[in-house]
Amino acid sequence: MRITRHLLASALPPAKSSSPFTRPAALALLPPIPLYRRLLRAHRKHLPGELRLLGDEYVKAEFRAHRDVENPAHLIGFLTEWQLYAQKIEGDAWVGEKLDQGKLEKMSDEQLGQLYELMRAIQKRGGGEELGSS
Repeated sequence: MRITRHLLASALPPAKSSSPFTRPAALALLPPIPLYRRLLRAHRKHLPGELRLLGDEYVKAEFRAHRDVENPAHLIGFLTEWQLYAQKIEGDAWVGEKLDQGKLEKMSDEQLGQLYELMRAIQKRGGGEELGSS
């Protein structure tokens, strides 16, 4: 995952504008290594033991799998989603939250399969309620 200054600058919020038609300032993206560390710290602080282990394994696998991504749009999307996830974990906003239908529709078959495998792993580890019913 090679991140350049140009790529980070494109993700930083634009300069203040007096025009009411500009979109709201975007979230400044963390580079991959600090974001990775933040995720593991958030898991350690906010997740119960079994979920922490599962979450840590998943984060590590995802960051390894995306280590050599060169596509800037893909990289920005990857970092943005993980940063939003970290904010949710840190704020306990994830408890009981369902996946956004729009995000599900944008997922590839491979991503949907991976999501299903994650759901099954959570169920096997005693993640509580039945996740497949909704």
